[in-house]
Amino acid sequence: MFRVRWLGQVEYRESLDLQRRLFHSSSDDHLLLLEHPHVFTGGPNTDLSNLLVEPSKVGATYEQTDRGGDITYHGPGQLTGYPILSLSGRRGGGIAETKTYIHQLEQVLIDALSELGLDNCRRLERHPGVWVHPANESPRKIAAVGVRLSRGRTMHGFALNVATDLSWFDYIIPCGIKDFAVTSLANEGINASMDRVVHEVSKKAIENWGTSGSEFAAAAFPQHEKDLDAFKRSPTGTSAPNDEVKVLLRERKTTDRRQRRLQEVGVSDGLPITNRKPSWMKARIDLNDGYQRVRSTLRGLDLTTVCEEAGCPNIYECWGKDTATFMINGNRCTRACGFCLVDTRHPIALDQEEPRRVAKAVTAMCLGHVVITAVARDDLTDGGVGGFINTVKAIRVATPSTTIETLIPDFGGNKEALQSLVDERPDVINHNLETVARLQRAVRPSAGYARSLALLARVKSEGVATKSGLITGLGESDKELLAALADLAAVGVDIVTIGQYLRPTPDHLPVQRWVAPETFEMLADRGRELGIGHIEAGPLTRSSYNASDSIQSLVATQ
Repeated sequence: MFRVRWLGQVEYRESLDLQRRLFHSSSDDHLLLLEHPHVFTGGPNTDLSNLLVEPSKVGATYEQTDRGGDITYHGPGQLTGYPILSLSGRRGGGIAETKTYIHQLEQVLIDALSELGLDNCRRLERHPGVWVHPANESPRKIAAVGVRLSRGRTMHGFALNVATDLSWFDYIIPCGIKDFAVTSLANEGINASMDRVVHEVSKKAIENWGTSGSEFAAAAFPQHEKDLDAFKRSPTGTSAPNDEVKVLLRERKTTDRRQRRLQEVGVSDGLPITNRKPSWMKARIDLNDGYQRVRSTLRGLDLTTVCEEAGCPNIYECWGKDTATFMINGNRCTRACGFCLVDTRHPIALDQEEPRRVAKAVTAMCLGHVVITAVARDDLTDGGVGGFINTVKAIRVATPSTTIETLIPDFGGNKEALQSLVDERPDVINHNLETVARLQRAVRPSAGYARSLALLARVKSEGVATKSGLITGLGESDKELLAALADLAAVGVDIVTIGQYLRPTPDHLPVQRWVAPETFEMLADRGRELGIGHIEAGPLTRSSYNASDSIQSLVATQ
């Protein structure tokens, strides 16, 4: 299967780690299409004298990588593509094989550019890439190519200038070529949106490499964000709104922005919040002895659980089994995801005694498996990872036999912060993808599909068991859910949870559909076929549901 993904803007190091994981672990072919923030990259044989500026002085970075070719630039307005392919009948990466593959890649771009109205693009002898008017004395390079081919598997790829600010190329000698200029579609008079360019390149790539089946999924293309005049002033007419008014303004503005983003990706107003839930969505209230005991233990230690903060429908069942998911780093989140009930007011200082109290509760409840999660703390330099590390250490001192699952935010993409948690070797690291690629910006605008996949890829590459979760009923199709499951399987995720979204308040995203139990069964079956070791799927399933059973099942199959 050839899986093509438009991922939007992605940090270079995240895309590289995602590529590497797909290169080594996935049996499918992939094409990752994206834009990068400003970055200069070079292969192992790059002549650094071709980098004419200190990158940090112009708001860029430099990344050494393992592709062929000299120095190049990636940035906004440029379509970067990374094919990860198993070339038929190939077992090596010799010069002849590499040249043949580069010609294939160039032809995909040449054909796509022709469809976009730029017919005068060809190859230029001795210089890989795609050139405008190559027969003239002054050809212009519109697409750079730099690849790696090892044991018949490809990495890296191309950079096609769509509406790139060409002044960035003044900071380098592109690909070490001094004699010829760089150009873009816009510079050549072709006014093509990134959406259309992605469509044409994807179509030509699928024609070339997708003969055994293909699949396309895309994150939302960026739209211009406009301030709403209604929220530029206080409704009370005062020049300095009080804190309560500020909160109301922020919530209203956030709600309207969510609605606009949903409309941008073709999602309707959804079901009224008063809509009667189907019978399979009704959770039973059961104030059993176990629930009362856990509740009493938690209150006595002044601890917060995501079970309560997120309004989990399984709270009575899980607490009845003496299990709970502890939420650390406070109960105020620095993000405002459209599905989440957690408080989004300004966060407070960390409680340094919290890890000790969590460990005390785990001991008091005799937990064999514990889940530790947290709000996002973008206000902290480490993204809040220190709280996870200290809590893991405290639990291991208090009760070494307890297995530990950490359900983490993305730490703002901070690889070093993530690595510090990986070094503690929790038994499972869980990070939720939450929804399909198309809906990410509407559902969790401060996160990203590629960032989450890269995080999971990084964890799995370190040999730690990985887990992720998906929510249904936000406007996705079953086909999109299957594509997301395929992406989770491709990076090696071991455990997946899939459950139905429930709208917490009228200000949150609307429910678009009630997903039937048989659909959850289908998704679970397909996920297992893709190679995911354990799947919990059902209308009331949440990320920590049957967490202990999941890890035991995983261990049993290994």
